[in-house]
Amino acid sequence: MPGDEAGSGDEILAALVASLRAELAESQAALARVVEELAQARERITELEARLRQTPRNSSRPPSSEGLDKPPPRRSLRRKTGRKPGGQDGHEGSTLAQVARPDRELRHEPGCCGRCGAGLAGRPVTGVERRQVFDLPEVAVRVTGHQLIERECSCGQRTRAAAPAGAEGPVQYGPRIAAIIVYLYAGQFLSKQRTAQALAELFGIPLSSGTVAMVTARAAGRLGGFLERVRDNIATAEVAGFDETGFRVDGRLHWVHCARTGKYTLFMVHPRRGRQAMEAMGILGRFAGVAVHDAWAPYDTYAAPDHQLCCAHALRELQAVTDAAPAGQWCWAAQAAEAIIAMQDLAREAIGQGRDAVDPAELAAQIRLFRSAVLAGPARPPPALER
Repeated sequence: MPGDEAGSGDEILAALVASLRAELAESQAALARVVEELAQARERITELEARLRQTPRNSSRPPSSEGLDKPPPRRSLRRKTGRKPGGQDGHEGSTLAQVARPDRELRHEPGCCGRCGAGLAGRPVTGVERRQVFDLPEVAVRVTGHQLIERECSCGQRTRAAAPAGAEGPVQYGPRIAAIIVYLYAGQFLSKQRTAQALAELFGIPLSSGTVAMVTARAAGRLGGFLERVRDNIATAEVAGFDETGFRVDGRLHWVHCARTGKYTLFMVHPRRGRQAMEAMGILGRFAGVAVHDAWAPYDTYAAPDHQLCCAHALRELQAVTDAAPAGQWCWAAQAAEAIIAMQDLAREAIGQGRDAVDPAELAAQIRLFRSAVLAGPARPPPALER
């Protein structure tokens, strides 16, 4: 019947519309997933590109991570100050200068007259020009022999003299040579082999790598009281810096922890990086001054000290933002870094000139530049995300 055919057509049309709507909804959902995945992929690409741009100068990566690749040209954050190179006015220099009383003086007489050739012996002295040469005396190893006398008493008992300190064995190196070994190996970071080679070439002392290790271990064993004194002096300091870096021990990853002031530095190797190692070092738990570090989370678990971000780490992070900025475009990170470096220069200049404080006007100007840059930074999206 005509009515039935019309009803059947409406049902078919409604079913078709519903099917199309379902397909459209499914397509829209799939498109939304693709857009979301694309956004995630772009974010991941941006992150990977930022990692590829990281170098030891704009991140906390160690210099050894660059391998043999040539680093990109450095874009210095320092501004031209107009000052001449070298020491500035008021800075106390360390130029070699003559002393009032040299250890010995040698007189050098002219042989004959420079014009007529006549002898000058006994002629009046009209002037003396003084020159001085600084040098080391000839270095030669001096061997001191110790004879431990043994005598027999009338009672028949034989008694031998006690060996003096430093002569415990038949043959051994004295304290000065031991100090040079420790200084070259531990202070100047020469290898055991190169330390032994230096002693052999400079002083004619036959030495092995094993001897260097033995002398160093013996010296380290006598540092118990000294280490405690260093810990106490750092723990009671007004300002101290803290850091840690990876280090291989027998092929396994350990961590070198460092605590330092302007005068004292303490290193400790530990298999852990976090708070367990910091507690073993024995400083942060009782430190109440200003702790300067890289803002790694375990440092912030210590509430007693005031915390300050290390300027070197801050400059690396700012350098990373600057490297990502388009060439020739103003970058807030560059201005912030320039202000930090300028304030550091002001402090160094004041210390070099013996002043207690920096120039307040110059300091205020740099603080304004830094704060304006920091306020501008959050208002601008990262360069990689700008379109």
